[in-house]
Amino acid sequence: MSAWNQSLDAADIQEAQLRRDYGAQRQSVARFRRASYLAARLLLPKAVLPHVVAATAVMHHGDNLLDTGAKPQRIAAWESWEQAIRKALDSGVSDDALIRTLLHTTAAFPWLREVVQEYLSTAAAELDFTGFATEADYQKYVDAYSLPAFMLVASLLGPEHDDGTFRAGCRMFIDGSQRLDFVNDLAEDLAEGRLGIPVETLERFSVTERDLIGGRKSPGVRELLESQIETARSSLLTAKEMPALTANPNGVLLEAVVEIELLTADAALAHGARLLRGSVSPPVVGSLRVMLDARRRARRELQNVT
Repeated sequence: MSAWNQSLDAADIQEAQLRRDYGAQRQSVARFRRASYLAARLLLPKAVLPHVVAATAVMHHGDNLLDTGAKPQRIAAWESWEQAIRKALDSGVSDDALIRTLLHTTAAFPWLREVVQEYLSTAAAELDFTGFATEADYQKYVDAYSLPAFMLVASLLGPEHDDGTFRAGCRMFIDGSQRLDFVNDLAEDLAEGRLGIPVETLERFSVTERDLIGGRKSPGVRELLESQIETARSSLLTAKEMPALTANPNGVLLEAVVEIELLTADAALAHGARLLRGSVSPPVVGSLRVMLDARRRARRELQNVT
């Protein structure tokens, strides 16, 4: 029996069609987030893996709808998807494979329903995003879009009853991760007419959007990118030190995710102004080392418990 089928059994996903539905999401997630999928497969309990895969697939599908095509097309696609999910949550049935997995996962993790509702209520903020005037605008975006989207997955990895400290750890992590993404994806975002670095931050370094579009490698541009990456690293390091985020049964995965983001930040720093031509990825060997170290640590902790 394959490891994936063992995970479906452990999660008590027995109905044949539903197993195929989850399998389709596994293929999708493994294709677009191979490193994240490998980390989840190595580090998560078998019973949790299919549900994390389903939530990740929902997050990714929503991102695609919100980001792909002309704005009228994106608005229509998102509204149709939002209505389909809300209808399914009310009725308990759907003819869409992805939504069927979401319904089953929500039944297994009842608190996820509220997280999904929050995500649906705020995600449209991405439709209007073209850039930020101030750092405060960026922080509002993190609260309105980045954090609710991340919580679709993170809420399956944290405590069932959160007093707010786990969410605070997730907020610190996603602040760093989103800022890093905006720097790392500069070339792609600029080509699409959007910029994730606030205008007031550009002005502080005497850099214009035209400088970035033109690929100008001035001292100001280099200092700007370095500052943004270091700010992102600071948030990631703070998240790593927050026990509420990592000191839970699935914290080993979250800690590994933070470590891989830090590797990405290091790679971005080394790439410097070349980020204006394309993004970087975390080193493969370093990422594998993080995951294997985390797996050994998880096994030791399990042995200590038993």
